[in-house]
Amino acid sequence: MIVAGNWKMFDGPDPRALRAALGDLPHVVAPPYTRLRECVEAGLTTYAQNVHWENEGAFTGEISAPMLQSLGVTGAIVGHSERRLYFGETDLGVARRAHAALGAGLAVIACVGETWEQRESGDTETVLRVQVESVRDLCGTHDNLVIAYEPVWAIGTGKTATPDLAQDAHAFIKSLLDLPVLYGGSVKPDNAAELLAQPDVDGALVGGASLDIDSFVAICRAGS
Repeated sequence: MIVAGNWKMFDGPDPRALRAALGDLPHVVAPPYTRLRECVEAGLTTYAQNVHWENEGAFTGEISAPMLQSLGVTGAIVGHSERRLYFGETDLGVARRAHAALGAGLAVIACVGETWEQRESGDTETVLRVQVESVRDLCGTHDNLVIAYEPVWAIGTGKTATPDLAQDAHAFIKSLLDLPVLYGGSVKPDNAAELLAQPDVDGALVGGASLDIDSFVAICRAGS
């Protein structure tokens, strides 16, 4: 069971205080780049929020797997819906990022998910199939790869997929790629246990609630 906290473009909590509060609970944190080293030094399992497919080059604003590893970072998120929506990342680009990171020895959380319009029009499975198969075709069932299902309509909106809806989506994703699947979309302490109890939900990718130490620890505890 993996519970990962994505701090997005927020400084987030004090890493040493968070590490002390977590105790032996399994966890992942994905802070902004400016706090990566601090989180690593605090003893937190630290992922980056993105990674490029090249080791170096003229790619302004990007960061490579070797650069992350030099800081002690052990994994990366790729394909988050905000990267797709605001920065034009494509299915192929996401797959290339995942493939390069895995090849360099990083663990990867590859995100997939549909918008509300796509769900309403009955296209959820089509969208998920295209996104998942893009990753599968380049990466296969890699031991260091997990998928995160994040319905776009539930991210930062307060809406949450029902446990049954999350279970159905996770089961469909696993029928395409047999890997652990995390749920991401307004996960909070009061809904985490029910979501994580679903048979095909293997953890959570937590946004806003990961910025509060007590909330994130409670979700990690529900996952344990």
